[in-house]
Amino acid sequence: MTDLPPLREVIARHGLQATKALGQNFLFDEQLLGRIAAIPGKLAGQQVLEVGPGPGGLTRALLRAGAQVTAIEMDRRCLPALAELAEAFPGQLRVIEGDATKVPHGIEGPYHVVANLPYNVGTALFVGWLGGEAWPPAWASLTLMFQLEVAQRIVAEVNSDAYGRLAVLAQWRSEAKIAMKVHRSAFTPPPRVMSAVIHVTPAEMPQGVSARKLERLTELAFGQRRKMLRQSLKGLPGALEALEKLGIDPQRRAETLSVDEFVAVAKALS
Repeated sequence: MTDLPPLREVIARHGLQATKALGQNFLFDEQLLGRIAAIPGKLAGQQVLEVGPGPGGLTRALLRAGAQVTAIEMDRRCLPALAELAEAFPGQLRVIEGDATKVPHGIEGPYHVVANLPYNVGTALFVGWLGGEAWPPAWASLTLMFQLEVAQRIVAEVNSDAYGRLAVLAQWRSEAKIAMKVHRSAFTPPPRVMSAVIHVTPAEMPQGVSARKLERLTELAFGQRRKMLRQSLKGLPGALEALEKLGIDPQRRAETLSVDEFVAVAKALS
């Protein structure tokens, strides 16, 4: 079913306004929303998790693509608009009220995550999806809207200003790319920054590496990124010995170590 009232009409009828405290910025351009929903590939019959659907702009595009959508929304004001979508697409939409960082979605894999993430929780959710010892993950792909600066940090190369913990965690066992950039004027209200959609797919995981060790290693290394590794990693047992064993100069700084070098250190610690 595609005969739906315009999003602006739905928002006006339900008296919805984007709330800064919830990191909300609404997208009304249905052609743009359709392009975002197409990034993961064919979604007909596929399970999709959407976080922060708001009034359901991207949700519409996912439902029209034939996806089985589970949407987690903590803003009660948006629930009536989402209920209308559930009626328009019988059996395709399940809405869970709550905080996506706390409530379980109950989807059995594989599933795709497609979301215009609330700015205030986007990075935390992303790191959570990348983590865990079990690999490949239950998700088949992540298609996520971020601030452009955050997106650039995710795909950054070693020795660049944007290179840091997010790049290592995103690239050591998955493939990440910027699928499209979105101008600030596309949102209501317009944010102060540009945005971009990141697409991530799982890759082969290196053998003998603990994800938890790598997460802790990068947390310490980039937590004091202007310090030499011998200083930033001195609190991590075995780290300096691992650097010596691998022939990595402890006077280097974190942004000079490649993803492969971080993986090698984590493997030595594992």
